[in-house]
Amino acid sequence: MQETIALTPEMMVVLGLLGFTIFLFVSEIVRVDVAAVSVMVLLGLISMIPGLGGVADTHKLFDGFASNAVISIIAVMIIGAGLDKTGVMSQVASFIMRVGGTTEKRVIPMVSGTVGVISSFMQNVGAAALFLPVISRISARTGLPMSRLLMPMGFCAILGGTMTMVGSSPLILLNDLLPAGMERFELFDVTPIGLALVTTGILYFVLLGKYVLPAVRNDGASGESTVDYFKRVYGLDYTIREYTLPSSHPMSGHTVSDLEREYGINVIGAMVSGDLRVAPWPGYQLNGTARLAVLGRADRLDQFAERAGVKTRGYLDVFSDALSHTKSGIAEVVIPPGSDLIGKTVTEIAMRKTHGLTVLAIHRGEETIREGLRDVPLQAGDTLVCHCSWSALARVEKNRDFVVVTSEYPHEELRPQKVGFAVLFFAIALGLILFTDLRLSVALLVGAVGMILTGVLNMDEAYKAVSWKTVFLLASLIPLGAAVQETGTAGWIAHQTLNLLGDVAPWVLQAAIAILATFFTLVMSNVGATVLLVPLAVSIAFAAQSMGMDADPRVFALTVAIATSNSFLIPTHQVNALIMGPGGYRVKDFMKAGGIMTVLFLVVSLTMLNLIF
Repeated sequence: MQETIALTPEMMVVLGLLGFTIFLFVSEIVRVDVAAVSVMVLLGLISMIPGLGGVADTHKLFDGFASNAVISIIAVMIIGAGLDKTGVMSQVASFIMRVGGTTEKRVIPMVSGTVGVISSFMQNVGAAALFLPVISRISARTGLPMSRLLMPMGFCAILGGTMTMVGSSPLILLNDLLPAGMERFELFDVTPIGLALVTTGILYFVLLGKYVLPAVRNDGASGESTVDYFKRVYGLDYTIREYTLPSSHPMSGHTVSDLEREYGINVIGAMVSGDLRVAPWPGYQLNGTARLAVLGRADRLDQFAERAGVKTRGYLDVFSDALSHTKSGIAEVVIPPGSDLIGKTVTEIAMRKTHGLTVLAIHRGEETIREGLRDVPLQAGDTLVCHCSWSALARVEKNRDFVVVTSEYPHEELRPQKVGFAVLFFAIALGLILFTDLRLSVALLVGAVGMILTGVLNMDEAYKAVSWKTVFLLASLIPLGAAVQETGTAGWIAHQTLNLLGDVAPWVLQAAIAILATFFTLVMSNVGATVLLVPLAVSIAFAAQSMGMDADPRVFALTVAIATSNSFLIPTHQVNALIMGPGGYRVKDFMKAGGIMTVLFLVVSLTMLNLIF
């Protein structure tokens, strides 16, 4: 069907490099970013061999580091960090948890569906990067590993790009690649296909997620829960529950201290008239309806609920953010010799009011004191087991009356006062993307630089916000993709495949084109794959028509533009590279979950294409 393309030595070398790269990715002999950098350097060295100078242009070998995609990723990571620093992403996470709940099967549809819709109007890697901090917050609060949430979110970000004609670069390019006189596609012509694909992705992870998603514990994202820590170190069985104390309750109008003495509990959070406090001081009055976060043994909390006539919500609601592992938790503080606190009781010191520490136990020698803590005079060497906010612990760390044993806790300084600037520059960047022709990287850098200049982030924090592993992985793969295209290797593979098929039914040709596009998008840019395959697909359709077959060139072209989003098998897509590090994924995790997703994508997209067009 297609004329023969001769296989040149340069093509052979590129085919060998492709196979070598895939081998390194799958075997994981070295890290994927190290493998990508090594292949990039190898490309440069091979191009110095006589007769192979066309494999790669050494003057453009490092252009990937200045590419639009890589700069865009750097900028959007900084924007995401700025929104997170001001608490915006924390609020988004709280909203998602209030609406979607805290279980995996409820969080995944909520997050993935939201990201899918957002990525239909902006670059999918931008949508995914913005939601990275949200996933981190949700993981920290629910105890769900990030690896169980990031891949569904990332895959749906890619799928969401098929929902509109501006959702991904291949679809944006498509109309320009169609032959003159052929009808162009409108903005929402592909929406039914995109909706079907996003729905398929969500259902796939909800139904099969427990079988295909790894459970990687990421210490940077979540940590050991307060309850687990109590049990492991001190043998104390405590839990945290949230209650509502109505204004009609007999204890309404009393203090936190009165409530604790009456029921033998520890109030570690209170909210009255919108004033939310962690470790409220004992004299804090519970006027009107109060929301309480209470810590204690499960049986004692049951007794409290029964005696006080209050009901628990079963999960933290208004305190979900303030009492998350990233904001507060268990800490160990030692009273050193020479401390001014020796001989004084917790009540005399006003530990909660003065230092923000709720003392839950005092470990002295071989004994752990759990009852009557208010009246126990402190001694040198006492270890105070406390619940506190991490900001309070950071202040205590500077106080010579204490020695803070707990060192690995988030030393996070939020800047809620900068939230206006953060939202403003995010909106400016988004507006430039949606309503101007400004290059994506420039539009996003406007937002990133604006946040730095207004103090949302300082420059050092901006550097830390960037996942340099992701940057090097993507930038190093770009020259290989260029080599596949410019040496004619991609064209040779395409023609060989179609020549092997011979005269077959139109749907077989369409499926073959979709599979070819899927393969090419794994080893080169989706834009390059689209530019190469759309003209080829159109010519194949015309050839099939001349043979009396019912083959629509527009549908064949659209098949290519959609199939180039089928990038789930290995972490070469920008979104997959972005989530690989934070999720703790390995290449085999993508092959396991992405292999099934790849097949589902092909089946659903081809079915919908033929049903609609």
